[in-house]
Amino acid sequence: MTGRRDFLSWCTLAGLQLAAPVRADEPAAADNAELPPYAGPFYIVFNASGGWDTTMLMDPKGVGGINRLFAEGDILTEGSHRFAPTDAHKDGGLSNEAFFAEFGRELLVFNGLDYAVNNHSPCSRYMATGKLDSLAWPTFAALVAACRGPACPLSFLTFGNYSATGNLVAMSRVPYLPSLRRIAVADGIEGNARSPYHDEFALSRIEQTLAQRKQLRDGRTQLPRRAHAENMLYAAQVNSKALQRVTPHIPDEIPKARLAQQAEIALASFKAGVCVSANLSIGQFDSHANNDRDQMKLIPELLEGIAYVLHRAEELQIRDQLVVVMQSEMGRTPDYNSGEGKDHWSIGSAMFLGPGISGNRVIGSTDERQFAVPLNPQTLENQPEGGIRVRPEHVHQALRELAGIQDHEFSKQFPTGIGEGDRLQGFFTG
Repeated sequence: MTGRRDFLSWCTLAGLQLAAPVRADEPAAADNAELPPYAGPFYIVFNASGGWDTTMLMDPKGVGGINRLFAEGDILTEGSHRFAPTDAHKDGGLSNEAFFAEFGRELLVFNGLDYAVNNHSPCSRYMATGKLDSLAWPTFAALVAACRGPACPLSFLTFGNYSATGNLVAMSRVPYLPSLRRIAVADGIEGNARSPYHDEFALSRIEQTLAQRKQLRDGRTQLPRRAHAENMLYAAQVNSKALQRVTPHIPDEIPKARLAQQAEIALASFKAGVCVSANLSIGQFDSHANNDRDQMKLIPELLEGIAYVLHRAEELQIRDQLVVVMQSEMGRTPDYNSGEGKDHWSIGSAMFLGPGISGNRVIGSTDERQFAVPLNPQTLENQPEGGIRVRPEHVHQALRELAGIQDHEFSKQFPTGIGEGDRLQGFFTG
């Protein structure tokens, strides 16, 4: 059974916990049958780690010295969207002009998100989970994976940033495309299907033996540690068969861009039906010095990565099942410091697109000094007097409702704490 042991070893090396979705109270699959593919929706969360400058993207100002690369009269529009002009200033990547021209019609922008604090660790946790004061809450990506496809071998993929699971689902890490191929072809030497460890007859006998052992074990009382170990072995066998579906969708050439490499792993896993959600991330947005230079390199890189995902999803024919969340843990101050940088700011923005999300819309705003304007949660109109300050938990409640998991037992285990009167009515649907 060398191939199966190698499969488990590769899981460990790649940071995977593929057997974890098999819970004690439910089998992974009946009689060693291959797990059925998960058909969607798929959820992908982009993280601009470090704190993006939203005034150089979807919430431009051009007044009060907040932006130095353009003036108020230079701000551009596409449908309902207002955005900073970056084509003349970007260092590689995709300009705001190109991004909004292609995706603006399906894009929802929210401005004026109040993070309440402005330190990286709590802000990252807050934005990822909707809970500021607890380390127990799962990220949205982990929660939706646990609710929608807990038995998927790579149910929740993460490539960095805050990735807590609430012990609901396995956290899977596959850092490189070659690693994905080796894991998918578990019985092939170095991931080569033409050089298997076992022939078909031997594999069939291994599967029969594992199924027989499972049947015998199900009728016995065992020590927890031994039962867990045998469950791990059985789940690895079942999951390895399902993971073979990934191989046709792994590209022969590895893209060079950071987000594109992450995206290929996630999209191949989505297409194969072995993954529900993915947490993608690029860092270095924390531009305390040379804000304009750094943001004009990183924001276009982020937008190029988002566009790459959407184009590849179209090629793989899963675009209409892909929900995309674009976020960061904070914004940048409206003032420049002495090093031409911007420091931490507790007000920011987020963007969304995908099935169930009505596009060409902008909700919320910040004033001319980049402070959040309170909102009426029923009408989603600005209400400076008597409105609410929209915080991450409001967005997470809306995301749960979009995914249809707001009443799932796991969601109830980790409530957002948002009362009915404060829920953002029609946030995604319009």
